[in-house]
Amino acid sequence: MDWGLKNRLSRIIKSDGRTVMLAVDHGYFLGPTTGLEDAGRTIRPLLPYADALMPTRGVLRTSVDASASADTPIVLRVSGGNSILSELSNEGITVAMEDAVRLNVSAVALSIYVGSPNEKKTLLNLTKLVDEGQRYGIPVLAVTAVGKEMARDARYLALCCRIAAELGAHFVKTYYCEGFEKVVKTCPVPLVMAGGKKLPELEALELTHNAIKRGAAGVDMGRNIFQADAPVAMIQAVRAVVHENLSPDKAYDLYKSLKADKKSGKRSKLRGVTAKSEGAK
Repeated sequence: MDWGLKNRLSRIIKSDGRTVMLAVDHGYFLGPTTGLEDAGRTIRPLLPYADALMPTRGVLRTSVDASASADTPIVLRVSGGNSILSELSNEGITVAMEDAVRLNVSAVALSIYVGSPNEKKTLLNLTKLVDEGQRYGIPVLAVTAVGKEMARDARYLALCCRIAAELGAHFVKTYYCEGFEKVVKTCPVPLVMAGGKKLPELEALELTHNAIKRGAAGVDMGRNIFQADAPVAMIQAVRAVVHENLSPDKAYDLYKSLKADKKSGKRSKLRGVTAKSEGAK
C-alpha cells in the first residue's frame, strides 16, 4: 500500500484499529431523511466526536464547515443515480476522482449489490473506483447494500464482503448478522458495521458492542445517532463502546447522564475519552 493511501486510511481507522464513522449520505436516494432536513445543523455538534464523516459531495460543500472539520477525515459517497422510487441496485459512479481530490477526502465509498439485477454493473463500478483510487492514493470503501429480497445472513454477507475485498476494496461496510464473526474472519480487509434502521438507544449500543466483540473495526452509524433523542450523547456513548470496550449497560448509563446534562452538546469531560482526540489511546 502506498504511503499516501495508507496515511489516509489511518486517519479513518485509528491506532487502536477502531473507528466511529458518522453516515449522513442517506439523502442521495432517500431525499430529506428525518434528522437530516437541515444537514448542517445536524452535523455541526456531532462532528467533534466522529472519527470520520460520510457525506455526499453536495452536503459536504453546502453543509460542512471546511475549517471546523479540518481534523475530521471525509469518506465521500461517490455512487448514486437511483432513488427509493426505483431499482436500488441501478447505481453508477457519480463523482470523478479528480473532484474527490479537490475535496481533500480521505476515502471514497460506493455500494455493491450482489445478487441484484445490476450486480455486474456495481461490481465493475467498484473495480473502476479501486483503479482510480490506486492512481491517486485514495482508499475505497465498498458498502454491501442489501435489497428488499436479500437476506442479511452470514453466508450472503460473507459472499459480498469477500468479493469486495477480492476486487480491491480497502475496507468494507456491512450489516451485523448471526454468525458475524464468520463474515469478519473470511474478509481480509477491515469490516465496519452499518448501523441500519433506527433502534432504541440501548439496542443500538448492544448492536455496536456485539459487532466489536466479534471483530468489527468499528461502526458507520447514521440514524441511530442523528435520530436519537440526544444525538450528541449517543455518539459519545457509541465511542465509549468502540474505543473503550464499555459494556452496553454502562454506555447506556453514560448516554442517560449526558442526555440529562445541559452541557451535553459540548465536548464531554466524563471519562475524558469520549471525544475523538483521545479515543484512540
